[in-house]
Amino acid sequence: MAKKIGQRIGYVRVSTLDQNAERQLDGVIVNRTFLDKKSGKDVEREELNAMVEFVRHGDTVVVHSMDRLARNLDDLRHIVHTLTEKGVHIEFVIEGLSFTGEDSPMSKLMLSVMGAFAEFERSLIRERQREGIALAKQRGIYRGRKRVLSDEVIASAKTRIAAGDTKAQIARDLGVSRETLYQYLRVTE
Repeated sequence: MAKKIGQRIGYVRVSTLDQNAERQLDGVIVNRTFLDKKSGKDVEREELNAMVEFVRHGDTVVVHSMDRLARNLDDLRHIVHTLTEKGVHIEFVIEGLSFTGEDSPMSKLMLSVMGAFAEFERSLIRERQREGIALAKQRGIYRGRKRVLSDEVIASAKTRIAAGDTKAQIARDLGVSRETLYQYLRVTE
């Protein structure tokens, strides 16, 4: 009886809608891809959870880099452990590392070290971003994010709320999150 070869499953995460998801696994052959369009800090990533549920023993999960899979080192270790416990192999393209669950102490060390470097790099990027924004504010050139909703749209939303429409429905109609709508309503009150 021939041994069944598992599927190659891609996992891609982009933080913003304008990031290029195709770039992450360009040239990598996979049978199916799960794509999250969420910040890495988000705890609930539906496609990651769906991918973890989908994969079976013998499958291989392919991810562009460790920071695309996990929020931090603890999260990385947890996800890798969860997958390898199911008999799933994990490949990280950029780092050139793979984990099978039968890993040596050196493999576990590499996972921790590379994960710690990825977490450290993200921290440095956030720190540089904060410093850059502070300097831009001092020079008077930082204006913040562009407004998503105009004054007219906010006025229309307030009219709809007064007429009994739910804020959740209005947010869906406007293509924004409820929290974004709430923030605009608070600012204009």
